[in-house]
Amino acid sequence: MHYYSLGQIPPKRHTQFRKSDGSLYQEQLFSTEGFSDLYSLIYHSNPPTQIVQVGDPISVAPKKIHDKQLKHRCLKGFQLTTEKDYLSSRKPVLVNNDCYISLAAPESGTGEIFFKNADADEVIFIHKGTGVLKTMYGQIPFEYGDYLVIPRGTIYQIDFDGKDNRLLIVESTSPILTPKRYRNQFGQLAEHSPFCERDIRKPQDLETIDKQGEFELHIKKQDSIYPYVYLNHPFDVIGWDGFLFPYAFSIHNFEPITGRVHQPPPVHQTFETRGFVICSFVPRLFDYHPLSIPAPYNHSNIDSDEVLYYVDGDFMSRKNVEPGMITLHPGGIPHGPHPGTIEKSIGQLETRELAVMIDTFRPLLMTEYAAGIEDPDYYKSWLTH
Repeated sequence: MHYYSLGQIPPKRHTQFRKSDGSLYQEQLFSTEGFSDLYSLIYHSNPPTQIVQVGDPISVAPKKIHDKQLKHRCLKGFQLTTEKDYLSSRKPVLVNNDCYISLAAPESGTGEIFFKNADADEVIFIHKGTGVLKTMYGQIPFEYGDYLVIPRGTIYQIDFDGKDNRLLIVESTSPILTPKRYRNQFGQLAEHSPFCERDIRKPQDLETIDKQGEFELHIKKQDSIYPYVYLNHPFDVIGWDGFLFPYAFSIHNFEPITGRVHQPPPVHQTFETRGFVICSFVPRLFDYHPLSIPAPYNHSNIDSDEVLYYVDGDFMSRKNVEPGMITLHPGGIPHGPHPGTIEKSIGQLETRELAVMIDTFRPLLMTEYAAGIEDPDYYKSWLTH
């Protein structure tokens, strides 16, 4: 991430910053990893600590299922039932101690409720829908193909323009970062990176809402939702600056890296964490060696689970692909192209596929939501009869 500032801030940090009536703005240091990592300084019109009421926690812990079978799996994501609002629609389908992978099909956003995930950073991939992410940092309009990257602890609301919305949500217990190999020693995205700072859409239209009342905030912590009522509007920020803030990045702005022969999955990497990586498969030209085989070679997942979320287009190595489908190829057994797809790929010039891949370094478990949308025969799809 890089430095950004919005609104009004004092010339020097941790110094007096006063309103026109002489009272002080309230400074808040916002960091997800103590005082030694990325942070921003936020200036509130009122103390961000004034709580009116605390409600009883509501468990949102996923019910994990382990059928003790090591096999390839397929989930029909668009079979997930729609829900009225954004928070109730979030359904974890694959989980481990590093990440939760969820699907959501909300007919509306958060409404008047504010939300904060105190457990994890979030990446929300917009498969269907348009709208606005509203945060204490400002607003971020979004559309099909956008990744919304939200640091843990960020208070936000989400509004959708219509009712037909489909989301892939990835929660990470460690920070979500751009890959280190894409950045130079100063943190700038380098020339060989498949995207640059210009592609990152930062918050805009900071609206300072200096208002008191009863503002309901739902905080997710340790697999429970804690309802709070705050005295001051959470978006009472007059200005902020720093390196830590939510942003949007469109999968359509990822520039593919190609070569004479088939390139390995790391060339598609978009984000990294301590426990997993996220990659973007986008339309691209195929390999140009005269004897190249564009379809990927068979490979063994020994130390990672591979999850593919299919967004759009024809996926060259898979048959019967549907939008919203999730495949899980677990560590320990090899996988590769479906029968016939290798020969079919030879001589092809390009692919129009669009997909999000999540490779986790520890095994994933399915949840009861995943069991309800699983294709139980997917593991047989490599048979030729």
